Amino acid sequence: MRGQADLFLDYDAPPGPIKTRPVDEIVIKARQRSESFKAPDYETAARMLEATGDYRVLRRLTPRPIVVSRNPSQGEKIAVILDTETTGLDHTRDGVIELGMVAFTYDEEGRIGDVIGTFNGLREPSVPISPDITRLTGITPDMVAGQVLDLEAVERFIAPAELVIAHNARFDRPFCERLSKDFQVKAWACSHSEIAWSGFGFEGSKLGYLLTQCGWFHQGHRAVEDCHALLEVLASPLRGRVRLRASAELGAKSARAHLG
Repeated sequence: MRGQADLFLDYDAPPGPIKTRPVDEIVIKARQRSESFKAPDYETAARMLEATGDYRVLRRLTPRPIVVSRNPSQGEKIAVILDTETTGLDHTRDGVIELGMVAFTYDEEGRIGDVIGTFNGLREPSVPISPDITRLTGITPDMVAGQVLDLEAVERFIAPAELVIAHNARFDRPFCERLSKDFQVKAWACSHSEIAWSGFGFEGSKLGYLLTQCGWFHQGHRAVEDCHALLEVLASPLRGRVRLRASAELGAKSARAHLG
C-alpha cells in the first residue's frame, strides 16, 4: 500500500530524472499562488474611498474587549448601559424577553474607560411573543422556552454602578423595575432625550441612525449588541464637537438623572 508521500511519485517509471505529471503541476502552481497570496487590506481600501470625499464606508462594530478584574482607579466610577427586548410597549402587561447590560468605567469628565463586564440573558414571558416581535428582534418562542433571568446575578452586576444608561429610559426603566427593586434606587440617564444630538450635527436620535453617522453598523434589536453600539456612540468624537463627548453630558447630569 502506498503512503501519502507516494501519491505523486511513479514507482513504475524507469530510472532517470523524475518527470512531473499534470497533477503535479497543478499542485506546484497552487502552492506557489498560496505562498504569494496576501489577504486584501480592506481597511486601506476603505480609507482610500473615504479620502475621495465621494464615499462613506460603514464598518462592522466590534465590541470592546472585557478587562477582567478591573477596579475603578481614583476618580473613576462605574456605569451600566442597559437594553431590553420585550413582548410589547406596555410594561403593565408585556414582559421582558431579553436583558443586555455592559458595565464600564468613566471619569469625572465623562470619558469612557474600560468595559469591565457584560450580561445577557433570555427570559420566557408570561404573554406570547408575537410574529411582529420575532421579526423585529429575531427572538422566537423556542429561544426563550424555559429561560429564566438570574435576578441575583443581575443585582450583583448593577450593584457597583453609579449610573444606569438606556437609550430610551422611559421605556426600559419600568420593565426593569418590575424585574428587581434594585433598579428603583439607581440613578438613570436617557441617552435619547438627555443629549442634545442636534448640537453634534445629527438630525435624529435613534440609535441605528447615530451609529451609522458615526461610521458603524451592527445587529440591531438584540439587547447586548445595542448596548455595545450605544457605548461606542457615547465614546466617539462626534461631528463638529471633537473634544466634547456625548458621555460628558450624561456625566454632568447624572446627579439629577432620575426619571420620574
